[in-house]
Amino acid sequence: MKKNIIIIIAAALAFASCVSMDMTPKSQGNSNSWYTTETELNMAVNEFYVLGYWDYLIAQEQWSDNFTYRNTNRNAILEGTVNGQTWDAYTIWQQAYKLIARANSLLDKIDRAREAGMDEAQVRRYEGEAYFSRACKYGDLVFFFGDVPYIDTYQTIQEAEKNGRTPKAEVIAKMYADFDLAAEYLPADWGVNAVHFTKGAAYAMKARYALYNGDWAVAAEAAQNCIKLGNYALEADYADIFWQSTGFIKEKIFAIPRSIENSVLLDQWYVNNSLPRNAGGYAAYTPSWDLLAAYLCTDGKPIDESPLFNSLKPFENRDPRCAKTIVEFNTMHCGFEFDPSPATKKVTNASTGAQQDNQDSRIVNQYASYNGLLLKKGVDATWTENGKQVQCDYTIMRYADVLLMYAEAKIELNQIDDSVLDAINQVRARAYQVSPSAKTLYPAVTATDQATLRQTVRLERRVELAFEGLRYRDLIRWRLAEKALNKFNYINLAPADCLDKVVNKGYWFWGQTPEIDEDGMADFAPLKAAGLCEEGAKRIFPARQYLLPIPTHDIELSGGNLTNNEGY
Repeated sequence: MKKNIIIIIAAALAFASCVSMDMTPKSQGNSNSWYTTETELNMAVNEFYVLGYWDYLIAQEQWSDNFTYRNTNRNAILEGTVNGQTWDAYTIWQQAYKLIARANSLLDKIDRAREAGMDEAQVRRYEGEAYFSRACKYGDLVFFFGDVPYIDTYQTIQEAEKNGRTPKAEVIAKMYADFDLAAEYLPADWGVNAVHFTKGAAYAMKARYALYNGDWAVAAEAAQNCIKLGNYALEADYADIFWQSTGFIKEKIFAIPRSIENSVLLDQWYVNNSLPRNAGGYAAYTPSWDLLAAYLCTDGKPIDESPLFNSLKPFENRDPRCAKTIVEFNTMHCGFEFDPSPATKKVTNASTGAQQDNQDSRIVNQYASYNGLLLKKGVDATWTENGKQVQCDYTIMRYADVLLMYAEAKIELNQIDDSVLDAINQVRARAYQVSPSAKTLYPAVTATDQATLRQTVRLERRVELAFEGLRYRDLIRWRLAEKALNKFNYINLAPADCLDKVVNKGYWFWGQTPEIDEDGMADFAPLKAAGLCEEGAKRIFPARQYLLPIPTHDIELSGGNLTNNEGY
């Protein structure tokens, strides 16, 4: 798949120079024949796959309670200081409207291809790609901003600047219509090497945005339509989904490839901050203690209820996804033994077999992981090769998400049947690498009451989809952001204190088990009160941030036609 994106790369290079907030491209084809030939239409639709239109959403994991960055929040979202000039809000708005403008331009002019005699099925394929792009971007806009200007035809910059806000409900209805056309026009399969939107992607993304808007019946139907295609399946091993060597697999419904050959790479900031310090990284982009506490034990119980949990050995007897997402202590990772304890000043280098200074302990290197955790999901020794150039696919939608969306929608409709339990159990059983029918080999879900299943599917989403950019949006739509994001990040004591008060007294890693509440959230305040950890940065999430502010630049250009969201 990675060798089939040369045109996409060219588009990416052209896009890299675009920094304005214009809602429409500054240049259009000048020839009356543009959008007439297959070559011209391929050039137009290849613009839809530019990574910059899609990959900014993955950064939102940093806005959630799954993430820590040393002893800071790193962003305005978790500091409660978002305004109309904030980069995050600006980028979502900007990139969405740029792609919408490109889709509108194609849809406005594609009749030229029909008039030139192009096959109708081929024309509709291009239209399907435009409808899909436009629908996804309006889905992002209404989720983050509420009412937004709705533009479905090519407009000049001056015309676009005069648009006011369209009620959210109207935009959502038009978005669903676009997804329906995309599903009708797009093929179910382009072949193993093709990088294009598909019928299944249209169904799956429609389900996602319907779920975000509480349209449970729409979400359930769309997810079921995707499942019924029969084109997708869960990968046998959860960890294998995310390696850069994996490439295209049947679980990936919508993914855009990166390629070392074509210089489309995982961001260097992400690579350096995810790698351990022993392997030459910064070990600063790390899972939170909150996430580590969220994984169930192998008996299906939370850590504060299970007799299997040992707070001194937090990875033992846990859901296998725990150690496939967070690096387990005293295991080899990226070529080195990982042990963040301040008592461990030397670790083994796997390549040489020799002992070396343990750069992943803060008693050796003050900037090692502040909470003792490292990200494992997708990160391996190949990240240190090729000058740290990494080509992991950017996966936007995968089949496990579709199964969980289907289950959640049916639970909210209170239409609970065997298909709901089966959808969740397929995902959970895969984590244990067993068949869903082998219910004695994993903690199968058997509850049938709505309240219990609601909590089950929410927890399953958190642990299955961790570090895939979805946790923040789930907290927003469940109206749990104020609860989850108005808390401290908890970190280890300073190295000398940690050695004296925690390690030497037999309290490493956690001196006691945190309590888990009804929403699956951990309370580390008693651990802090006992002097066994310290508070890191305080997350701050004011209620106004359930919606982001309209960018100031566009409000000023609108001449009063654009109003802001409440509280900004």
